Amino acid sequence: MTDYPGYIYATTIALGGVFGYVKAGSIPSLFFGLTFGGLAAYAANRTSVNPKNAILAFVVSSVLFIVMGVRFYKSGKFMPAGFVSTLR
Repeated sequence: MTDYPGYIYATTIALGGVFGYVKAGSIPSLFFGLTFGGLAAYAANRTSVNPKNAILAFVVSSVLFIVMGVRFYKSGKFMPAGFVSTLR
């Protein structure tokens, strides 16, 4: 069974990194967005093959939840940190 929510999550993360680069010229946003988006896509692939392979998806989404949650808490701005921390 294909993990469509996982692929949508991965695409959202990757596009967020690209958008951060285009809007603000942020190379770290591009790098981390593509890195975590790629990891999330790989995790979605592994989960699609065997639903018991969800540990990578859990780790990637947990790291993003913590990092972006802290950024949201410090900045008080919902976009993009608050939005990303509420995904998945």
